[in-house]
Amino acid sequence: MKKVLALMLVGAMTFSLAGCGSKADTTTEKPATEAAATETGTDAAGKKYIIATDTTFAPFEFEDESGNMVGIDLDLLAAIAEDQGFTYELQSLGFSAAVTALEAGQCDGVIAGMSITEDRQAKYDFSDSYFESGVGMGVAEDSTIASYEELAGQAVAAKVGTEGCAFAEAKAEEIGFTVTQFEDSASMYQDVLAGNSVACFEDYPVMGYEISRGMKLKMPLEMEAGNSYGFATMKDANPELVKMFNDGLANLKASGKYDEIIDTYIAK
Repeated sequence: MKKVLALMLVGAMTFSLAGCGSKADTTTEKPATEAAATETGTDAAGKKYIIATDTTFAPFEFEDESGNMVGIDLDLLAAIAEDQGFTYELQSLGFSAAVTALEAGQCDGVIAGMSITEDRQAKYDFSDSYFESGVGMGVAEDSTIASYEELAGQAVAAKVGTEGCAFAEAKAEEIGFTVTQFEDSASMYQDVLAGNSVACFEDYPVMGYEISRGMKLKMPLEMEAGNSYGFATMKDANPELVKMFNDGLANLKASGKYDEIIDTYIAK
């Protein structure tokens, strides 16, 4: 009888310990779900990715009045993670710092209004496009500048490492003006408002969003055709993450959630 009781006690202790085992760290924007992870056919369950983003690139990522990071990119990432069952830690670093962190292996992916270009595709794996964008030129509200040619001999502003900066530098070489680069959009806009630069170049929807919120700039020209935005990982580093992003994005578009997110930030 003592042996039987002892065996029963050991069994009870084993069951108790099994029920109190530690779980994988899932402190992220959205919790993982086993069912979703099974559907993707990946090892996503319990794995947490580090995703880097910009600090201010409204309406794609920016800080709201409560100090929370919000925006199209971040809402899409959260919805896709929930749909596909993976978890992540978000790091708001700034665009150039986010790309540097990716190349140094300090993060797994970058979502920051990143244009899919031929040069970048040689280094990174991109998701399917989640937004079609283009470049716009911004000038002060009272400016009379209405063409690129009028920038000749003057200074313009651009954000380092962006499509707008690449476009500005190409035009500078063609027309003859100087380009001052800034780490964030807010500083770039302020340089124009302060009169230090006569114009700035930025992704059209980003500048349009700021103007709609009262920034004293205007865009006198039509949007230049640009590139698509994509989620990026290093080449061959996280193919399962790219696949989950693509699958989740497709599901969001099919369900109408994608349009709901876009419409939250960009009025039609």
